[in-house]
Amino acid sequence: MDDIPAFPSESGPLHLTGPAGRLEVMVDLPEPGQERAGVAVLCHPNPPDGGTLHNKVVTMTARALSELGIAAVRFNFRGVGQSEGTFDEGRGEILDLLAVTDWVRKVRPDDALWLGGFSFGSWVALQGARQLPVKQMISIAPPVGLRAFDGVMPPACPWLVVMPEADDIVDPQQVYAWIDSLKEKPTLVRMPDTGHFFHRRLMDLRGAIKNGVRKNLPPPRHG
Repeated sequence: MDDIPAFPSESGPLHLTGPAGRLEVMVDLPEPGQERAGVAVLCHPNPPDGGTLHNKVVTMTARALSELGIAAVRFNFRGVGQSEGTFDEGRGEILDLLAVTDWVRKVRPDDALWLGGFSFGSWVALQGARQLPVKQMISIAPPVGLRAFDGVMPPACPWLVVMPEADDIVDPQQVYAWIDSLKEKPTLVRMPDTGHFFHRRLMDLRGAIKNGVRKNLPPPRHG
């Protein structure tokens, strides 16, 4: 049994043992004294298309959450960066996410678990949420039409979807139609005048995330 790394006291990288080997992780902590009792695990876009934990949408999401007092945990899926293994079309990537959330729940057992993802990562996060006590879900440009969403169940928690209206990769109309078909609907924020990667609108994305989750923030962390 590998020693489980403690939750870090400073922002920066660490490695976890995942189902396919080492997983590269980056933790973004709130400012001292601003911490809330919550950790968000964030999933990056499609690895074959160059998605990594350094993706600007993912790092901006981490920034928005850490500014609200939520520790953000980004990680590279198998075969990306320093993470071992090879791309597994989503199946193994869900297992990677579960390995990271398992670590978070062991080292921060009393914290609220939040999940978020961008594009492919939002699909992985929604699949993983079925097995996790998620308190807030954030889906950015979910790839409806590119991944199988017919079996995706709405998470049993507050859920924010941010969709760029001029998305050049995911068809926004398919996303809106999928949301309309759901019995339990998320809060949908339509971001005008920007494409899939939110070029020139990253600060607006930051604001949309902060406004969309603020009412569900966990209490301040003590000690």
